[in-house]
Amino acid sequence: MVPELPPLPALTRAEAELIDRYLDVVDLLGRINPARPGDTYRGLRAAQALVAKATELRDALALMHQRGESEVHAPTLAQALRVLDGERRAARVTLPPDADN
Repeated sequence: MVPELPPLPALTRAEAELIDRYLDVVDLLGRINPARPGDTYRGLRAAQALVAKATELRDALALMHQRGESEVHAPTLAQALRVLDGERRAARVTLPPDADN
């Protein structure tokens, strides 16, 4: 059986959109990461999709700003990212451990 995930913290609709779009961008950057194995076509497709996802991320932030949500509540959003496996997903963007060490 799959363990039950902790619940997402209470988010505004705009914050939830921000988290979703941010993770979309992180996932694509992980696919593009030249330090990770993969083929160039996969990276090319991810780079092409990144343009649209970055625009959606910008729009989510703009919506928050327009609604008067002027502060990012980092602890709450970090908790949401953890629940949504953000740590593992973001790790794909960094350099993998050095095989020589």
